[in-house]
Amino acid sequence: MNLETPPYIYNGYDFDIYQENLSVNNRLFCTFVEHDNIDELIYQLTRSYSILYNKLFVLHSKSNNEYVVTYNVDQNNVGDIPDNTILVHRKKDTNTLYTINAINELIKSLNGGVVDTKFPIEWNHYKNCILLTQEGELKQLNTKIYKIIEV
Repeated sequence: MNLETPPYIYNGYDFDIYQENLSVNNRLFCTFVEHDNIDELIYQLTRSYSILYNKLFVLHSKSNNEYVVTYNVDQNNVGDIPDNTILVHRKKDTNTLYTINAINELIKSLNGGVVDTKFPIEWNHYKNCILLTQEGELKQLNTKIYKIIEV
């Protein structure tokens, strides 16, 4: 998938290592896109993947005027990953999207520099946001739903 992306979109967020052998059968992807290219991206995604739950969520981060499209695909349906796409996880109760790298950085910042997988995270502090890393630094993008697309 080759969408031309201006340099301010995606801002170089760090990729988590893509893990082929996770036991979960679906992947939640988050694709960064310029506003004018949302419809084209949706078209390409629906032609390239079987979208689980038949929904794509378009989120807007006002602070840096970024748009992201989130969608679930079956791991057996993943060939190429679209440009400007990261694998994320979701905390359903607070609608928090996050990468594993970001959670590790968050825990380090809250726990005196120590990564402890049992460290309790107060998820309500990260409601309606995406937690990412950029050049190894934790970034929090507060988001609002721009639109939900049924496919």
